[in-house]
Amino acid sequence: MRSQHCSTMGMLSTLVRGLVRGADRTHNKGRGARPTGIKLSSNKFVAIKAMIPEFVVPPLEGFQLKPYVSYRIPKGTEPPLTAQSLFNEVVAPRIREDFKNGTFSKENLEKYGFEPTQEGKLFKLYPKNYIR
Repeated sequence: MRSQHCSTMGMLSTLVRGLVRGADRTHNKGRGARPTGIKLSSNKFVAIKAMIPEFVVPPLEGFQLKPYVSYRIPKGTEPPLTAQSLFNEVVAPRIREDFKNGTFSKENLEKYGFEPTQEGKLFKLYPKNYIR
């Protein structure tokens, strides 16, 4: 009788543990879940359609790529993109061409993408990296 009682208690504790863990996997504000509405003062929750995420998936018929990329693939042949290489490929040829034509001006650097201030920018450059 005692062994039967222990196995029943073990099964119950496992069941309770599963229920608690399952309940833990529901909405938890600390895990990045975004609210899909607002809670009124009367404790009533009102869903707002604009706050509900909508996943837009393009049609994938005829799509050849697989959803998994192995870590064993060989490294790419192109070097990683850096600020210097981007400048050399995009901006430097335009500056050289304007310099050759005599139209280059230090006062008109905005033409090449230079931004004199970082005001209103979402990602600001660190002051030590930004020329004033």
